[in-house]
Amino acid sequence: MTSMTQRGVRKRLVGVVVGNRMDKTAAVLVNRLKQHRTYKKYMRSQTKYLVHDPENKCMVGDRVRIIETRPISKRKRWQILEVLERSAIQEVGEDEPISMEQEK
Repeated sequence: MTSMTQRGVRKRLVGVVVGNRMDKTAAVLVNRLKQHRTYKKYMRSQTKYLVHDPENKCMVGDRVRIIETRPISKRKRWQILEVLERSAIQEVGEDEPISMEQEK
């Protein structure tokens, strides 16, 4: 019997955050190159994963490393391991309301 500290080998992927509107969840797009079995041509494929982000630290456009984990909800089976690269795009925060005087 294995000890509680050991786990099986869990998959790790690198992708780009494409959505973070949900609480503690981010949508990550992972691009892959797959080789066709018969024609041996490389084809691009992409998959979107819902990923657990407990601290809501990911922003749209960030490159992140994700790791396979236990099922957290119906579609969440991955968790954010680390943020590799921050996005250059700055989103307008909800803390900064735009007043009518600023628009004029």
